[in-house]
Amino acid sequence: MRPTGEADDAELEELLAEVRRIDVQSRRLVTAVLSGGYVSAFKGAGIEFEEVREYVDGDDPRAVDWNVTARMGRPFVKRFVDERERTVTFLLDLSASMTGGFGIWSARQTAARVVACLAMAAVRNGDKVGFTAFSSGVTSHVPAKKGASHALRIVRDCLALPPQEGRTDLVPALELATRTLRRGGVVFLVSDFLADGWATALSACARRHDVVAVRIGLPELEPLARGLVRVRDPETGRATVVDAGSARVRSAYAARVGAWRDRTEADLRRAGVDLLDVPVPRAPGKDLIAGPIVRFFRMRELRGMKR
Repeated sequence: MRPTGEADDAELEELLAEVRRIDVQSRRLVTAVLSGGYVSAFKGAGIEFEEVREYVDGDDPRAVDWNVTARMGRPFVKRFVDERERTVTFLLDLSASMTGGFGIWSARQTAARVVACLAMAAVRNGDKVGFTAFSSGVTSHVPAKKGASHALRIVRDCLALPPQEGRTDLVPALELATRTLRRGGVVFLVSDFLADGWATALSACARRHDVVAVRIGLPELEPLARGLVRVRDPETGRATVVDAGSARVRSAYAARVGAWRDRTEADLRRAGVDLLDVPVPRAPGKDLIAGPIVRFFRMRELRGMKR
């Protein structure tokens, strides 16, 4: 048995190696495909007032400042520009359900890679990035700052912070973001969303900020393979054996998963929140993280062009 210090050193070295791997991967992805998509996807995340000036041919009539126009006796318009600096915050679910799974990575490791890609794209664009970890309550909060080293600190925290016991509650983290962030921020809520009771808090946050729900898709939510399966609820510790050889059991499981997906997506739509689905990969391959992010960016860009 190794002394505690040696075990801690080994775990730290493994953690740092994982952070370095994620850093290399995310920088390559941002440089190659994500950076421009990030700018297009969040182009309208915030605007700020710049000036009032006289109306000229070609100006949008909807921009007319009627108060100034009435005082001056000739038309004036308000001019706004894209906010020069955004604040991007990641709310990460650290509950026990994010630590297990049947994939090549855990849900937490998958989430860390998503956060790394998005955080690097943000700092490359000159935006600030912040981080809040939560489970049944807020467990860690890192104020937003600029710079790649700060983004890497956030990635390290994604991997290093210990998992939390108890049921997941998204509400405290959403309320913190609603209260403390400057209006018009970008909030990525990263979770498996295996929780209830968050719809009202999410709607309130979305009224102030551009909120994106990043749903980490667990492989165990896919249709069950036939056979006996021993499963354990990571948040309660309760274990049971499921007879997946039974068609009735497989059908009931698929129905519960489908109902949960429908309920979650309906709540997101009502809140006006976009969904970025990132499945935990079951086998190595290309574009495991970049693919879903690029498709999401493209969707946002196309939607913006249609407005």
